[in-house]
Amino acid sequence: MAERKQEETFKVVDRRLFTESGELRKDVVEQHNREEEAARKAAPPAPPQAARNTSLESAGASAPASPDQAAANAIEPSRSFQMLVDFLTRNAAAMLGGMADPRTGQAFLDLEGAREMIDMLDALREKTRGNLAQADEDLLIEVLGSLKLTFMEVSKAATEAMNKKAKAKG
Repeated sequence: MAERKQEETFKVVDRRLFTESGELRKDVVEQHNREEEAARKAAPPAPPQAARNTSLESAGASAPASPDQAAANAIEPSRSFQMLVDFLTRNAAAMLGGMADPRTGQAFLDLEGAREMIDMLDALREKTRGNLAQADEDLLIEVLGSLKLTFMEVSKAATEAMNKKAKAKG
């Protein structure tokens, strides 16, 4: 009478960019290299320097480098998007020690949480590529660069502190 439903399964894919030690994962670097190579192969060859339209350059304007950049210049910056980026950035910064724990007064450090926030911002950048105003794109790139650098510095300092503690006990 009743047919057994085929059991549905799902696959979990780890899309984090960093390993637990804070290093970029090898598969992420390899994927990035493959994407760059594919983009280079797909991109038409650049026109010779002499074939450029110099009238735009002499007027002080330059032609957009790509269709994505031309579209980004046509899109208006979004205050809502900037607020979202700001919210995620503040949370990541707080988890990287930018905010003191109210009970202890000590800097609050949650490297795993900060890594997740940074990964969220990376995913946001990836999914909105080509659909953002140039100002929004620049904000996202700047924030990601700053957070990744801070994450690497803080995780390195935390690892060194843990190693010193372990040596002192041992």
